[in-house]
Amino acid sequence: MLRYMDSEGKLEILGGYDALYDADGTSRSARPPQMRQAPGGAGVFYAAAGGGRCVPLLRVLMNNVCENDCRYCSINCHRQVRRTSFQPEELAKTFKQMRARGLVRGLFLSSGVACGAAKTAERMLITVEILRLREQFSGYIHLKIMPGQPADYIERAVALADRVSVNIEAAAPGYLARIAPSKRYEAIIPLMEEVRRLQQRYPGLLRAGQITQMVVGAAGESDREVLQTSQNLYDRLAMRRVYYSGYQPVYGEELAPPASALRQHRLYQADWLLRFYGFRFGEVPFDEWGSLPADLDPKAAWALLHPERFPLEVNRASYEQLLRVPGIGPVSARRIVALRATCTFRDLKELSRLGVATKRARQFLLLDGRYLGNRALADRPTMVQDLDPIQLSLWDAQPRCLTPALA
Repeated sequence: MLRYMDSEGKLEILGGYDALYDADGTSRSARPPQMRQAPGGAGVFYAAAGGGRCVPLLRVLMNNVCENDCRYCSINCHRQVRRTSFQPEELAKTFKQMRARGLVRGLFLSSGVACGAAKTAERMLITVEILRLREQFSGYIHLKIMPGQPADYIERAVALADRVSVNIEAAAPGYLARIAPSKRYEAIIPLMEEVRRLQQRYPGLLRAGQITQMVVGAAGESDREVLQTSQNLYDRLAMRRVYYSGYQPVYGEELAPPASALRQHRLYQADWLLRFYGFRFGEVPFDEWGSLPADLDPKAAWALLHPERFPLEVNRASYEQLLRVPGIGPVSARRIVALRATCTFRDLKELSRLGVATKRARQFLLLDGRYLGNRALADRPTMVQDLDPIQLSLWDAQPRCLTPALA
């Protein structure tokens, strides 16, 4: 039942993850890692904006009334939670006031599905139209697209938003049926394809692209299946990014054991290899059960499986070859290539000044013909410590923000 309350009370319920998760006893680790709560009240979250920058967003639901029965979700139709809803004018006014106070600079708007996907999408679009057209807000807006909403609503969302997302939720149709019985792959994929067609038709729109999310660990899917689906989305739909949300039980309904932070971390590391390091899905190392290695990050594990490629002469290797070296990321690889025209690298300190994690990289490099590593590449057990397996946090601390490691 919807109850009357003021906008501040609604924001406590509809803004952010504290109201959605912590009240029912679920761990805070259930929160998506792409956002972290910021000071300033309910609904204010920091989002990484590239280059180490952080942007405070109002992350809010239009309503938490939902017709779906997604078993991983704390607001599905079977949960006994306080329900409420924003009116478009009310939410636009709330955002305007928070922005005027300097609390937020952008909006991330999602919703439960109430009275059908079309009605829900309409209310979200009206909210954004008020901000864009009447209030002349030109900053960042991220809009969720609901399976089942009309094609013209999708086109309007693409015209108004900087980023849209349709959550695929699972790596394959069978897994989706286990965790979200009312959702269908055949209803989700065409929405993503329509967004892609609109991007191609209007290349000036949707500057932050299309993203999606998978719930990991709830349905028994392997890391191999998850990343194969991600590779297909990157290839077919030019997906800007796939997020991996580690499953955490809600309200005592345990579909599976909680997903470990390490598993989620390894998936993100492998995903970065696909998006930024020139790796293809077939090159990512998995064990016989389709899991990513636990003791090493995927890039280091790949390197140890390919001793024929190393050690690599840093003064002659191509940019693409340097990217395959553990401890060297895109930025440091570009710096190395640029500076080689004027100097010859002979010392690890020179590489360290360019951003290379030399403790990791030295095992795989020659510097002007000299090998400065201290162990045989094939000796994995003794290499693990030098390759720094304690790099378990996806997000390196920045002031009030968290940013993923690259190398």
